[in-house]
Amino acid sequence: MSFKPALGAGFFVTTPDLLARWWGPHGFTNTFHEIDITPGGAWKFTMHGPDGRDYPNESVFVEIVPMERVVLEHLSEPQFRVTATFEEEKGRTKVVFRQTFKKEKQVEQIKQMCINGNEENFDRFGQLLEEMKSGTAG
Repeated sequence: MSFKPALGAGFFVTTPDLLARWWGPHGFTNTFHEIDITPGGAWKFTMHGPDGRDYPNESVFVEIVPMERVVLEHLSEPQFRVTATFEEEKGRTKVVFRQTFKKEKQVEQIKQMCINGNEENFDRFGQLLEEMKSGTAG
């Protein structure tokens, strides 16, 4: 395993251990094989579903502007680009998360799954942030 720190990428809570705790829908866990949260850096991991299935993932970080934007290219099927932007709004951080798929016909097939999964992802992220704020994150 090789890991490089995020250097303030913000969105990912900067460490692979914390990212692994919230990435993915409810019931999923992760095993990170490689993560280099720098432009051009690889992110290879396996998501373990609650049904016992494993989902290998490979991505590359395209752009990182600390506390402003993270762009990554998901190389595994389905292929897509994620752009996450962060804006201050009334003393809080607004996160805008966009996925652009390579194959248009895949969008309709997995659209609802992606919407639901991403919402669960952010629920888990918010829960981790609350735990970190209260000192119970472990």
